[in-house]
Amino acid sequence: MRTFCFLGVTTGGSLIMRIFPRWAEHLGLQDVRIAGTDLPIHAEPAVYRARVERLKADDRELGALVTTHKIDLFAACRDLFDEIDKHAELCGETSCLAKRDGRLRALAKDPISAGQSLDAMLTPGHFERTGAGVLCLGAGGAAIAIAIHLLGGRGVADRPERLVIVDRRRSRLDALAAIVRRVDPTAPVDYVHNEDPAVNDELLHGLAPGSLVVNATGMGKDTPGSPITDGAGFPERAVAWELNYRGELGFLHQARAQEEGRALQVHDGWLYFIHGWTAVIEEVFDLRFTGRDIAELSAIAGEVRAEGAAA
Repeated sequence: MRTFCFLGVTTGGSLIMRIFPRWAEHLGLQDVRIAGTDLPIHAEPAVYRARVERLKADDRELGALVTTHKIDLFAACRDLFDEIDKHAELCGETSCLAKRDGRLRALAKDPISAGQSLDAMLTPGHFERTGAGVLCLGAGGAAIAIAIHLLGGRGVADRPERLVIVDRRRSRLDALAAIVRRVDPTAPVDYVHNEDPAVNDELLHGLAPGSLVVNATGMGKDTPGSPITDGAGFPERAVAWELNYRGELGFLHQARAQEEGRALQVHDGWLYFIHGWTAVIEEVFDLRFTGRDIAELSAIAGEVRAEGAAA
């Protein structure tokens, strides 16, 4: 039996453990099983290296999707990769480990999957029309992908008036700033070193109507709580995006409580989940999905999600 690996924090709680077997059957990959590996957040480099060395050496392990550990794993294992794609090189992270002709490849698929998700939420010309900004709470791998797309993937005319990125770790902000300078040194980005939810409330209050607010902290899934308080007020017609789709999802519930009164668009991480997994599966199994393929896989995943909700 061949193995498709999932490197995360609480992999057993992910719906992919029930979705992938159905996807595998649909794609003719019945000889492949998915196996999760739970690693502590910000694990020691030796922990990441041991796991990647095992994947590299075992012919039965075909590749892996990486969540949460994208930056730390890449930094610890860079010399183990035979190939690094342009997005992984730019972002200093990897969300996808894939083997091809005996070579281990590190790829960053998030700029693509984050872009697909954002473009599904935001109509063309959204920022140009509204003059809205972006508040991204968290500066990890997902935030990097979002920044790359917002600053370079939608055209200069349709990028945020200002992008504010907040993180409790100065090193994460510095790393993201270095990437942004390579994408566009003139980009209107503010970096805020902060872990106080009350300060985040103030940043939220200062946003223009129609602004995009993203919880990219991992809070609500990997760690408890929310990066804002229950007293925070979203701007009118804001787009609130919780990157998680499972867990306590405090940020999502806070946004939904104001959804009707402030005419918010509220999204969880389901679309991102679908695009993220299908992009990695394409690379690991050397497939190329059409829009119809994605729609079919999304429908299958939706059925599994509905079954879980009904159970």
